[in-house]
Amino acid sequence: MKNALATAITENCRAALAEDIGTGDLTAQLLPAEQTATAQVTSREAAVLAGRPWFEACFRALDPTCTMTWLAADGEDIEPGMLLIEVSGNARALLTAERPALNFLQTLSAIATETRRFVDAVAGTQARILDTRKTLPGLRIASKYAVRMGGGDNQRIGLFDGILLKENHIAAAGGIGAALAAARRLATPDITLQIEVETLAELNEALDAGAKLILLDNFRADQLREAVNINAGRAQLEASGGIDIDTVRIIARTGVDRISIGALTKNIRAVDLSMRFI
Repeated sequence: MKNALATAITENCRAALAEDIGTGDLTAQLLPAEQTATAQVTSREAAVLAGRPWFEACFRALDPTCTMTWLAADGEDIEPGMLLIEVSGNARALLTAERPALNFLQTLSAIATETRRFVDAVAGTQARILDTRKTLPGLRIASKYAVRMGGGDNQRIGLFDGILLKENHIAAAGGIGAALAAARRLATPDITLQIEVETLAELNEALDAGAKLILLDNFRADQLREAVNINAGRAQLEASGGIDIDTVRIIARTGVDRISIGALTKNIRAVDLSMRFI
């Protein structure tokens, strides 16, 4: 995961800079090539900070000798008017990297902030808040990093490191028992194996087939409570589908182990940050 994170940071920033700069930053050429400057980034709203490695990579790609002094850490609460970082280096580089760097910091901070809301909402229960694969294309690893900074947990990164048997997989395999048996032949010890059920009858069938990780899709709160009783600790139960900030604590109090929320990474509004030369 560590190598994957480093690779993602490099590739994300390279792509963002290439997209923005193209054949060259025309406006930055108004400044002398050797001019230096210092800029500060401040927050205009309360949030949870996330995305420092991406922010730094954007500036260092254009000016490897630039200096950065952070006054807030990823995962830390920030407030309106708070100074987050001071950056000094080549003025052209600072201007050119500004927007891609801020885009990463604003977007990832938004994910961390939304995650923290859900994590705080279920505090005191046993339920953990998890993300999904509903991420912006190209930002899967970055988004999951931000979820961790907000106090949430990650599901599988992609289709390669976990198996989730959904209704179409089950139907094609010939039923819950057959699907689980086929999946066990594929799964290695480092691969998670989860099956989705839509009814209590299917839950019983999955438990009888030895499932250890079960996704309860669009169950009502009363159904989730009954599912927890039926399960009796035999498998980890995860609730998913239509859960929002108003209902997540109700869901958590049913006794499920995990709650997955697609909105953590797909329904976000960028945090308002500002960068100014001083």
